[in-house]
Amino acid sequence: MQTKQIRLNEIYPVMAEMLESGGTVNFNPKGTSMLPTLHNDGDRVVIEKCAGSLKKFDLPLYIRDNGQFVLHRVVGVNGDGTYNMCGDNQWTIEKNVRHDQLVGVVTQINRGGRVFSADNSLYKAYVKLWVGIMPLRHILFGGINRIKRTFKRK
Repeated sequence: MQTKQIRLNEIYPVMAEMLESGGTVNFNPKGTSMLPTLHNDGDRVVIEKCAGSLKKFDLPLYIRDNGQFVLHRVVGVNGDGTYNMCGDNQWTIEKNVRHDQLVGVVTQINRGGRVFSADNSLYKAYVKLWVGIMPLRHILFGGINRIKRTFKRK
């Protein structure tokens, strides 16, 4: 089967129309910012239009003011209705993402033919734990990276 990679900004009008009409959109997210939750080697996500406000731990697709599409987790909901976002493989929080920047929210993850619902209780427990250790991630990742660099030098 032949495949063709298309950037999200190229198909955004079709995505927006599909989501507005109550449909879903699925795609392969690229990048490493959502490891270990999403892998860059074939995981697919299904998104639906955001029904109302997001909650902490939701995983929305949004557009930054510079036009970049981002799939990061809600780690905080602010009193003014904006959101704080962070990738699962990051520790720097992107603050004040507005509701008008949201495209949709992940409802399913497909990895190797297995489908995981965002409503699954095990998935929710994993996400809460992963977000809970966010203050320790830079220590953990920094230590692992220092160890890797040490062994690469030798």
